[in-house]
Amino acid sequence: MKIAMFTDSYLPTRDGVVTSLLLTKRELERMGHQVYVFAPKPAMGEKEEPGVYYFKSIGFSQYSGYRIPLFPTNKCEILEELDVDVIHTHGLLFQAVRSMLAGRSLKKPVVLTFHTMVTEAAKFYNFTPFPDWVIQLGMWTYLRTVLHRAEVVVAPTMAIKNEIKRYAPHVKRLEVVPTGVDLDRFNPDIDGSDVRRRYGLEGKKVILHLGRIAWEKNIDLVIRGFAILQKKEPEARLLIVGEGPATEHVRALAKDLDIHNKVIFTGFVPDSELPCFYAACDVLTLASKFETQGLVVLEAMAVGKPVSGIRFRAVAELIREGENGELF
Repeated sequence: MKIAMFTDSYLPTRDGVVTSLLLTKRELERMGHQVYVFAPKPAMGEKEEPGVYYFKSIGFSQYSGYRIPLFPTNKCEILEELDVDVIHTHGLLFQAVRSMLAGRSLKKPVVLTFHTMVTEAAKFYNFTPFPDWVIQLGMWTYLRTVLHRAEVVVAPTMAIKNEIKRYAPHVKRLEVVPTGVDLDRFNPDIDGSDVRRRYGLEGKKVILHLGRIAWEKNIDLVIRGFAILQKKEPEARLLIVGEGPATEHVRALAKDLDIHNKVIFTGFVPDSELPCFYAACDVLTLASKFETQGLVVLEAMAVGKPVSGIRFRAVAELIREGENGELF
């Protein structure tokens, strides 16, 4: 089978969508399928991946790393030449529209994976004069149209499937297909001692937060919770791995709460090193209500680490209290 995958974000950007797409692509190719990626062109000077079909794009100032493919393209002609059997969109915005138009033009089925709660992220990056409730209403009206047009909608978790059913009750077919975890990379045998030495964490209790430092990730709650924990566990340390638009805000909050000397910001960490950071911690924490699956939760569990997660959406579905973590 020949599959064209459309995405709103791609390498060198690293997020859950990119991770899921790359894993899915790799496993489909192992099974003998051919997969073609259609992605926004990265910024000038950034590496382009071989074999990817790029859309000319511009940067989105409110969200660094995100590119918007606004310009006309000949991608329908390319899809026709490739003679693809199915179009699989991993994006919900510009690339979803492009994939739907391409599917209609070429009479090809379109599968859509619902990776991101864009309706909730929108309020943090609203550059319009409209209030948040208007933006949310408009987004769900748009999403409902896209979801109803797809031949199949894939939800990563049952929580998201149920949410989609409420907002888009006439989806033609709705299936739960979680993104898997690469157990060759993430397993309990990984040694995290080098990371502990690097950041002076030997003998400390280490709480890990890993992911993009963005407003929708609710990291304020993690910082405030850690400030309370410090009173009982003065030797605990909070290791925040990643970068993003809310980094300076989170740093300032840690300073305001007088815990900045107990919170370690690593900045960007290469993907190849992430398993060692999981191995270096005692527990992963995640307060994001934004997750449709929460791959960091599964990766931490694969390395043998418990998770302290928010009792909301996908995170609450993955954690079994007292068995692989705790909910708050």
